[in-house]
Amino acid sequence: MQTGHELFVHGMSDILDGERQLVEALQELENDSTSSQLKKAFASHRKETEQQVERLNQCFELVGESPKSSECKGIKGLVEEKKAFMEEDPAEDILDVFHVGAAIKTETYEICEYKSLIQMAREMKHTKVAQLLAQNLKEERAALKKMEGFHKKLKPEEMMTEEQQQKAQASSAQITRGKRAA
Repeated sequence: MQTGHELFVHGMSDILDGERQLVEALQELENDSTSSQLKKAFASHRKETEQQVERLNQCFELVGESPKSSECKGIKGLVEEKKAFMEEDPAEDILDVFHVGAAIKTETYEICEYKSLIQMAREMKHTKVAQLLAQNLKEERAALKKMEGFHKKLKPEEMMTEEQQQKAQASSAQITRGKRAA
């Protein structure tokens, strides 16, 4: 890779693969969630993500390139993290909280990638490409805001067991005594 254009094509190929992975992952999140509102949000964003894939394909056409074979390891890692978490047999309420956190991480990752690609597109005078990428960015920001709203509402039914509460109180008391002694 020698030029900004090659880096740009690489970045678009990477996020295209990431969006494709997310179409599948969002279906799983929808299926695994217990909250009907959360299911609806994941289904809606899956449809948006399918449109984002189409816009990315248009971007490749506009710059006269084809997507390169690329695996988005950032998104793959987040998907693998969810699979590993599922092996821990989480309670339903914990699962929804985890899903929202995972979605927030994913949206943040995508937002960073799109901001970078838009800047590069503008520097190379790919105005229409920048507009298409900006539409994807706008949708990702809206999805992040929606997930942050869920994050404020969804809480585990049991934050700590009695034993965990006692440990936390004992630890807090030790810290407080240590500060007074100093």
